[in-house]
Amino acid sequence: MLYKPSAEGKAVKPPQIPSPGNNSFLGDIFTSDAPKDKQISCGFYKQEKGEPLVYTYDYDEMKVILEVEGEYTISDASGKKVSVSPGDVFYFKNGETITFETTGYGLAFFTGLRPAM
Repeated sequence: MLYKPSAEGKAVKPPQIPSPGNNSFLGDIFTSDAPKDKQISCGFYKQEKGEPLVYTYDYDEMKVILEVEGEYTISDASGKKVSVSPGDVFYFKNGETITFETTGYGLAFFTGLRPAM
């Protein structure tokens, strides 16, 4: 069994990722020991107010929304737009382009079919 307390996981702001407003953060907590093409990684994603993040997935990923402050929306290229609340669960398929934007912040736990970043 591997274990990380909140002080090393949810309570820690994830590392910044390249984004238009430098207001997107993602950090892997664990990655499985499977062969590289079958590895899953999990961790936390935080989007803060400012520029939206438009991201095209090159792997399958699922997110569980943990915290929301302000208005937080997630939309896809087809025009489907969801006003996000804690407890909402998303599945983003390989190849989808998703836009994350908020007037406050949103924090999610994710699991993705990819090696560690």
